[in-house]
Amino acid sequence: MSARAILGWLVLGALAPGAAHLRAGWRRTGLALLSCYAALLLGLLALGLLTDNLLGSLTEDSWLTAILVGASALGVAWFALIVHSFVVLRPGRLPQAGQIVTGTLAGLLAVTVVVPFGLVAQFVWTSQQTLDGIFQQPADDGDDGPVAAEPEPENPWAGRRRVNILLLGGDADDHRVGVRTDSMNLASVDVETGNTVLFSLPRNLEDVRFRPGTPMAERFPGGFRLPADPGGGRSDLLNSVWEYADSHPEIFGGKEHQGAKVLMDTIGYTLGVKVDWYALVNMWGFARLIDAIGGVILTVEKDVVFGRYNEGLVKAGTRKLKGADAMWYARSRTYSDDYTRMRRQRCVLGAILDQADPATVLTRFNKIALATKELIRTDIPRPMLKHLVPLALKVKNAKVSSVQFVPPLINTGYPDWDKIRDVADKAIRDSKDTKPAVAASATPSTEPTGKAERPSKKTAEPTTATTAGPTEKKAGDDPATGLKDGCGSALANG
Repeated sequence: MSARAILGWLVLGALAPGAAHLRAGWRRTGLALLSCYAALLLGLLALGLLTDNLLGSLTEDSWLTAILVGASALGVAWFALIVHSFVVLRPGRLPQAGQIVTGTLAGLLAVTVVVPFGLVAQFVWTSQQTLDGIFQQPADDGDDGPVAAEPEPENPWAGRRRVNILLLGGDADDHRVGVRTDSMNLASVDVETGNTVLFSLPRNLEDVRFRPGTPMAERFPGGFRLPADPGGGRSDLLNSVWEYADSHPEIFGGKEHQGAKVLMDTIGYTLGVKVDWYALVNMWGFARLIDAIGGVILTVEKDVVFGRYNEGLVKAGTRKLKGADAMWYARSRTYSDDYTRMRRQRCVLGAILDQADPATVLTRFNKIALATKELIRTDIPRPMLKHLVPLALKVKNAKVSSVQFVPPLINTGYPDWDKIRDVADKAIRDSKDTKPAVAASATPSTEPTGKAERPSKKTAEPTTATTAGPTEKKAGDDPATGLKDGCGSALANG
């Protein structure tokens, strides 16, 4: 057999294990290898077709460990297969030069076939480390309540029609107790259709009301109000609730780290919904995530100035922004206001949702995983990931609307709490109109999410317009808009 023939059969044997052995006369071994290979392919096909919610299952440690072990074992087996195939093809019959060439190329082929299995193993290992880093067991906060049970496989949503996740952007640092949450968005997701309403609450919402009977309501029965800071600043706005709760454990009988729970309950009470979990994004690490996905294409309608001395500038125009520019575009209030910033933040979220497609995630997985691990803090239980992953895929292809509670929809200095709840309730009801997306892995009950008590209405000047967002509408128009509305033609048409 010539050197070319040996190399050809080696390649064929790598693609169809056993082929080289059959050619070399090792009939039983060749048939056994081909049978094992066929069984492996059929098993993988059956796994993909028969396993309900395969992507969700891949977030579980047991699956990840099995894949890691399996990929490692298959890599070793394929390496040994190439080596043994080369031996049975009897390259010793070739001239010395042919033996050297075929031996060298066979070695390269053996190493090459191991690479895909190594990449899979590395991918799985990185996934495990990232998930373990983000979805850790919650720290002991002194709460004596029962530990949340693992969700039932057949009813992960516990009979609820919607799941509500609070998405926060904060600037926690080592010199501050707690977190100041300058970006607060509640995603209310229909678990059957994937239709989502994103409620944006302004950081400067005043006289925040707390649920009656809670420690914060007892401390602030008339609303969250503190003396002004020496410099005239305010430390009693909505964005200070987490920080204040963490800084005053005496309010909670000495229990520490109550900020997240208090803010979740406060926003849920304000909107009239039950907040299930939160996810906090460190805004200073946000740029790393944008860079990890390769930047985001945005239309900057006008120059955005940033920096302590206004030294930074994000120029107007449609282009791909790097992480730092995208962060400042979403964060800067220089020559602007909170409400414009909220709109820009919504635009960035829409751009990420649009442009972080599966191909991007796979090709940049390691960078995304590293950035995410350093970026996110959450109380979402690890077992819920199995159900949230397919729900997130639904959201990407479903109707996503946005409600921004900004003037003229509300007066942030004198909020109409009844109106806020009514607008939220209507937006959620309207989001049910679209037909369901692909069915979820588990079919929940059609009972709605339990609602919170209605906040007491503050007597103040009423607001007459019922619109939000960057475009003007007549009073009485629906305040819910698309997530990408007003974000520039490039993003809106994406």
